[in-house]
Parts: sequence; structure tokens; C-alpha cells
Amino acid sequence: MMEYSKNRIGYLILLVIIVAGAIHIASLISGFFKISSPLKYFQCNLLPNSGFDDAPKDELEDVLEKASMRNNKTLIIAIVNKAYVGGEKPMLDLFLESFWLGEDTRQLVDNLLLVAVDRIAYNRCKFLRLHCYNLETNGTDFSEEKFYMSREFIDMMWRRTVFLIDVLKRGYNFIFTDTDVMWLRDPFQHLSLNKTIDLQVSCDKFNKNQWSTANPINTGFYFIRSNNNTISLFQRWHDNKNNSNYTGMKEQDVLQQMIHSEKSLLFNQMGLKIRYLDTLYFSGFCQDSPNMGLVTTVHANCCRGISAKVGDLGSVLRDWKKYLGTVNGGSVNNMSDIRWSSHVNCHNSWGHHEPVPKV
Repeated sequence: MMEYSKNRIGYLILLVIIVAGAIHIASLISGFFKISSPLKYFQCNLLPNSGFDDAPKDELEDVLEKASMRNNKTLIIAIVNKAYVGGEKPMLDLFLESFWLGEDTRQLVDNLLLVAVDRIAYNRCKFLRLHCYNLETNGTDFSEEKFYMSREFIDMMWRRTVFLIDVLKRGYNFIFTDTDVMWLRDPFQHLSLNKTIDLQVSCDKFNKNQWSTANPINTGFYFIRSNNNTISLFQRWHDNKNNSNYTGMKEQDVLQQMIHSEKSLLFNQMGLKIRYLDTLYFSGFCQDSPNMGLVTTVHANCCRGISAKVGDLGSVLRDWKKYLGTVNGGSVNNMSDIRWSSHVNCHNSWGHHEPVPKV
């Protein structure tokens, strides 16, 4: 009986050891398959940003990444407020219509970021399913139309500059465009790909020399690369906001004066390289391109007030559609009859005085 009890106890101990070993082996096998699961492998490789980044992206970085061209971190930026999205025929609608009517421009909307300075403009952007960013304005109301050279207008332009400095510091190249610029062709076709050119900027009038600092710049359309030169330029530009030498000037005029008065610093010491865009391609109301077959953009510069701009930009799109109809219809003999309509509304916006450059 004693021998039987000992054998039984031995069997029980052996059974416990076998069961424990089986459980341990099963856990090892389970752990192995869990780690080496093909699904887990593809999740890690296909979704590298799913919580494994060193630091989470903020809202701006997220929208910049989504809007930019994947191969070179380049995008298009425009700023809008309530005044530009409201009304019977909003400026924003004309702006987007030009992408629809333009040659090889529809796909560029995928790379367009609308920066809204008020909630109404932001909601309109989201409704249109575009890339949108709501810019904080520190309690300043930028929702209404800001008339040219008013205090509010100048403040809004400087707030814009601060935002664009942030974008440059994040390593993004961009075309900045006002929404009163009609995109009739892909502008990248006439922008230099030479990476040594830091800034390519539009002009109110072009003096036939793309490197001449005498060209009167217009910051309503330009292409800028992100590098140490451009970040330093924009930071210096903003720092001059309160410089007594530039009192009462809007940001565009401050930059123009810097180009003239700080040539040695900007071009010799910093090595900055600026190219000025020909109005033959980058046209505007200050100086119309004479050739619709070459024009890329049309800017409602030399004009004051949204209503005047909307009226004359509507004529620009009608002229463009007439041109396309003639070209597509093969009526090349009638091309000489196609001209830009007179910018009557914009001319009258100055109280019948001679047009004055900007915005």
C-alpha cells in the first residue's frame, strides 16, 4: 500500500511537470507567431507614422504634408477671409474657377492650401473639401475687407509674413498667391528649377531684365525655396516692420526698399538670388500681357477693392473662354481680334486717377 501511494504521488508530480511544460511551450509558440505575424509586419511598414514618430505632428505640419507635392515638399498657399468667400460672386469662386478653366491647372488644386483668418472662411474652405488651415490672429479681426493701405490692411499683410516664415522654417517651398490671381496655365512651366534661385517674384511692370532690382515687385505672387537665405530674408523683412526707415509702409514696399538699400548685405554677404518674373507670362492689370497664347497668370493689381477686382476678373475669365473657344475651334485667323477687356472697374476704383501699383 505504501509503495502504491508513492507511485501515485510520483505520477501526479510527473503529470504536473508535463502540463506546466506544455503551457510554457504553448506560450512561447504563441509569442513567436504574434511577433512574426505578417499582418503586424505590414502594419509597421505601411503605416510608419501611426504613433511611432519621435514627436506628434501639429495641425499645420499635418496639412502642409497633405497639400505638398510628395517628391519635393512644394505647395501653393493662398490666404482668405470672410470678405473673399462671401457675396453674390465671391473672389474665392473666381480663383477656383480659373484652375478649372486653365490649361493643366486642375490637378494643382490638390496642392493648394487655403489659410483662413476667420471661422467663416475656414468653414467655406472645408465645405469645398480643400486643404484648409485656420490661422490664429491673436484676437485681431481680419474677417472684413481691408482696404488698400489702411492700418488693418498693413497689419494683415504682416501677420501673413509671420505665418510664411513658419512654413519656410518647416522646410517647405511654396508659391504664394493672392486669390485675385487667375491661374490660366501651370506657372511651374515658367518658373526656373534652378535651386540656386531663392525667390522668383512677380512685378507690377517688367523692365525686360529678369535680374534687375529696378523691377517693381508684387508680393501677390511669388515662388520661394526654403533655405537659410530665404528664412533669413523673411525674418529680416519682418524685423523691419517697426524700423523707423520704413514707417507707414506696407510689407511689399518694405521688401522693395530692402532690396534697394541693403544690396550689399542681401546679395553679397547672404548670396541671395532673386529672379523677377516677366509680365509676358505673369500678367497683371498694371501691365497686361499682350499674348494670350503665353500668359500664365493674371493678377488684379493696380486695383482697389474687392468689388472692382471681381468685376474685372470676371471679364478676364470671359476673355479667356473666348480665346479657348477660338483656339479649340481652329479659328486661328481670328486670334488677332482677341484682346483683354479694359479694366474699367479697377481704373475707376482710384477715383478716376491714374492706377497706383499694388495689391
